[in-house]
Amino acid sequence: MKIAVIGAGAIGGLVGAKLALAGEDVTFIVRGANLDAIATHGFKLIAADGEEQVARNVKATDRYDQAGVQDIVILAMKAHQVEAVANEVPKLFGPETVVVTMQNGIPYWYFHKHGGPLEGTTVKSVDPHGVVGAKIPADRVIGCVVYPASELVAPGVVKHIEGDRFPVGELDGTSSERVNRVAACFANAGFKAPVLDNIRAEIWLKLWGNLTFNPISSLAHSTLVDICQYPPSRDLAAAMMREAQAVAHKLGIEFRVSLEKRIAGAEKVGKHKTSMLQDVEAGRAPEIDALVGAVVELARLTDTPTPHIDTVYSLVKLLARTMEDQRGRVRLHEMA
Repeated sequence: MKIAVIGAGAIGGLVGAKLALAGEDVTFIVRGANLDAIATHGFKLIAADGEEQVARNVKATDRYDQAGVQDIVILAMKAHQVEAVANEVPKLFGPETVVVTMQNGIPYWYFHKHGGPLEGTTVKSVDPHGVVGAKIPADRVIGCVVYPASELVAPGVVKHIEGDRFPVGELDGTSSERVNRVAACFANAGFKAPVLDNIRAEIWLKLWGNLTFNPISSLAHSTLVDICQYPPSRDLAAAMMREAQAVAHKLGIEFRVSLEKRIAGAEKVGKHKTSMLQDVEAGRAPEIDALVGAVVELARLTDTPTPHIDTVYSLVKLLARTMEDQRGRVRLHEMA
């Protein structure tokens, strides 16, 4: 199949390289050093065991019209980066093109085919101007939850750290021909891509940890195990998770693991810096609204009090604003 991967970062690179190595016709839509590296050398994938493979059959371009009509379009950038490319993405669409969304957090399409009084509501935290929903219609979307961890170690080079699950699902929970086709394509590339009948529940399960540990870690400059083993921060995480669970329950979501098991799972990861902490240390705009702001928005829509989430959201947004104003980054340095 013809597959366009928009973005060639840690996840986009991993997915695109594996699909290309499995024989799919992959085009990376990228800019800058990534574009030059991929166009010249192909895409290198370093497996968790150190084995290296190079997908030389990939194409790379920064022009959507040059890529042409695709069977599958994979949105592999962060949620706050999607609006900037939304006007270009339709150049990849044919009548049957599907879009696989790989953003963390609450997606822009959340209330499409949701049912109930909030059916069709726009999640303004992730689509403030309605551009994404207008240009990338939710009817084309196959939802996806990203579980693997990988790292872009150089332009056109990704190291796979661990994990291989990319659950997918139609927004209305049906088992359609197209979602099964996407799942089969991913499976052929070596991923586990079960078709779920409630992709939103899986989104909430991953978000449950991200909306707590990401902002706490970025504010406290601490790793997952540090947060979980320090009683005050563990209590804060649990309070935020209880509030999020209350929001999710009002939207018909049940969690298949307990709160304590979810925290214990984060603790087992060890001295891991969350993506938000890594962004703060590198001076990049952290991914806040899809992970935290959208939950605050859904809380207001469902009349659910979320005082702990609200407080942490305010603090991390202030941190991001300060970084932007000062054009700086924030990181701890060991004292001599």
